[in-house]
Amino acid sequence: MKKGFTLIELMVVMVVIAILVGIAIPRFKGMQDEANITKAQSELKTLQVAVESYRSNQNPPAYPDTATSLVEDYLLDASPQIVSSILYDPFNPDNEAEYQYILSDDGHFYIIYSYGPDGVSNILRIQDSTGDIDVDDTETDDIFVTNGSGNFGV
Repeated sequence: MKKGFTLIELMVVMVVIAILVGIAIPRFKGMQDEANITKAQSELKTLQVAVESYRSNQNPPAYPDTATSLVEDYLLDASPQIVSSILYDPFNPDNEAEYQYILSDDGHFYIIYSYGPDGVSNILRIQDSTGDIDVDDTETDDIFVTNGSGNFGV
C-alpha cells in the first residue's frame, strides 16, 4: 500500500486554501484603509499645529496663503520648525501629492484635508463669515482639520 495523497485530496486542500485567501484579501484591504485614515488624521493634526504656529510667528498674524505646496512654500522654512519634510496624502490619486489647503477669501479660516478612501475631493471652499465648508456632496469621506465651524454648508 502506497503512502501519499490522492489527486482528489490535493484538490480539496487547494480549494480550502483558495477560500481562505478569498476571505483574507478584502479584510487586508480594509485594514490598509483604516491605517491610512489614522495616518491622515495624525498628519493633518500636525499640519494644523504647524499652520497655527506659522500664524502666531507672523507680524501681523496671518495664515499662509493658499499655495501649490503648503509645506514646501511656507512650513519647511518656518521658525520654529514643526514640519521637517513634506507630508503626502495617502489617498490622493496622484502618488506623492500633498494634503490640500484652502484659505478663506478673508484670510480668517482655513481647511487642510485629505481626499479620503474614495480618492475624490468633495471639498470646494471654506466660507468667509462662518467658516462653514462648502462641499459638492454631503456624504463626503474627506478627512479634514479646520479652524472654522467644520459644518458643511450648501
